[in-house]
Amino acid sequence: MTIRQALTLIIAAAAIGVTAQNLQSASALKNKHDKLLANQERVQDKIRAKAVDDYAQGLYDDEEPEPDIYTEGWNSGLVNPFKESDVPATKVIDVTGYRMPIDGNFVTSHYGYRPRFGRNHKGVDLRAPMGDTVRAAFDGKVRLTKFERNGFGFYVIVRHENGLETVYGHLSRFLVQPDQVVKAGQPIALSGNTGRSTGPHLHFETRFMGYAINPEAIFDFENRVTHTDSYTFNKNNYTQSRNYSPAKRYETALHSSKKSGGKSMGRHGGKRGNKATRSTYKVRNGDNLSKIAKRNGTTVAHLKKINGIKGNKVSAGRVIRVK
Repeated sequence: MTIRQALTLIIAAAAIGVTAQNLQSASALKNKHDKLLANQERVQDKIRAKAVDDYAQGLYDDEEPEPDIYTEGWNSGLVNPFKESDVPATKVIDVTGYRMPIDGNFVTSHYGYRPRFGRNHKGVDLRAPMGDTVRAAFDGKVRLTKFERNGFGFYVIVRHENGLETVYGHLSRFLVQPDQVVKAGQPIALSGNTGRSTGPHLHFETRFMGYAINPEAIFDFENRVTHTDSYTFNKNNYTQSRNYSPAKRYETALHSSKKSGGKSMGRHGGKRGNKATRSTYKVRNGDNLSKIAKRNGTTVAHLKKINGIKGNKVSAGRVIRVK
């Protein structure tokens, strides 16, 4: 041992309360030093972990929903575990307390038959870049997290207190597990491009006892709200959507007026109906002049003329004249 090494050991020994007289060997000193380091607890890390755990418990440590809706087909690995004979002809479903499943509002593919693929599309596709947060639409419990190579890819099914089940497909990652209770708006997955998919998006379904309801009968995705506080399931019309936009209401009223000789429009009549009562419009994200014109019963050329717009773009937040 060199003089320099001996001095280093003596100084280290003094620092931990050991004298040169009881210094037996370099290895004994090193073992004692390592033991002291090993016994030092990472207090700060433990504090952070406890704070996160307490916060999570505060968010989700509520009573579980009534267990009676979590019995039929709960352990089935099928998307539809229900028997046709058990499905009522009609059912009023409470759709308050909702949360949109994705932050965007652009529907890239609607519900219904797809001639290109020769099959029905039982949900809607929502624009969602890879890795976007996917959220539970209502309070409920996770029934399935599964992978289907030639279909949904990675997907989650949540059964809700109101009797609905929602399906979230083509995911890149699960954030929940089966039997986990979730709240409306709680992150349950990340969007992706798995399974039979041509690009990143979220496939979203709303089902009642196996019947794939048109999600646009419940949700107004453009305005990020539900159409009404309740949805009445009916075996005869569950595939139909609903559209309560001013332009659509006007078209419906006008059609009804023509059938009844003009009486159903009320005292306003004709062009003084719902469509013409709004003179301005605030542009939303995703809007373009064509959409705005169609929604307000006018033309793109007219909008450009009365607003002095050049080109075809209009910025979100701008208030423009529509008549």
